[in-house]
Amino acid sequence: MSGPTLVIELAAPVPPEVLGEFRALMVGLSCAFTELRPGCFDVHVPAERLGVEDTRDKDRRKPFPLSLTGETVVDEELTALVGFNPRREDWRRPFLVYLMGPGVGDESLFEAEHEDEPEVEVVLGFRPTHAVDVSACCNGGIDHVATALLTAAVMDVIGGVAKAELLDGQAAIVAGLPGVLGITEDDGTALGSAEFLRAWAGRPGFRLLK
Repeated sequence: MSGPTLVIELAAPVPPEVLGEFRALMVGLSCAFTELRPGCFDVHVPAERLGVEDTRDKDRRKPFPLSLTGETVVDEELTALVGFNPRREDWRRPFLVYLMGPGVGDESLFEAEHEDEPEVEVVLGFRPTHAVDVSACCNGGIDHVATALLTAAVMDVIGGVAKAELLDGQAAIVAGLPGVLGITEDDGTALGSAEFLRAWAGRPGFRLLK
C-alpha cells in the first residue's frame, strides 16, 4: 500500500454475527464499497464520516504533467484518455480493510507477519490467531488520521488490540496516552485500545509509520 497501515490483533476467530456487524460498519462508513471476500473490503471512506474534518482546499489539484509532447492538454482530454481526471484530488479516502488468518483468507500473509514477534506477544498476553489490516491507499496527513480513526471504529465492533509500528522518538510520545497496553523493549511497536488510537490521532503532527 502507498499509505500507512495498522493491524488489529485478535485472540480468537471472529464469530459470524460479529463478522456481519463488521461488514455493516464498512457499508455504513463507505461511499464506495466492494467486498472482495467475506471480511475483506475495498472501500472509500470520507474523512468526515470518521469524525475529522478534511480541511484541504477543495479546488486543490495534484501535480500532473500537462503534456508529453509540448502541447496543452485540457482536463476533458485527460478524462477521456484515462477515464477520470487525475489532476483532481479524490475527496474519498481509499482503504483496503481485511480480516486474515486460518479459515478466512490470506493465511500465508498472516503467518509471515506473525512469524517472529515474541516481544509483541509478551505485551499482548496472547498469541494472535487472526488479525485485521487497515491499509490506506494514500499518504497525506489526513490519511494517517483517517487510518487511526477507521481502525478504532473497527475495534469498537470486533475488539482486539491495535498494533502500531513507531517512528523514531514516538515511543516517548505514546507512552503516556490513555489506552496504551505497552511498548516493545526496542521501542519499535506500541499496542493499545481504540481509545489509544483516538488519543494519539488527536496529537499535533500525528503520523503513522508508512
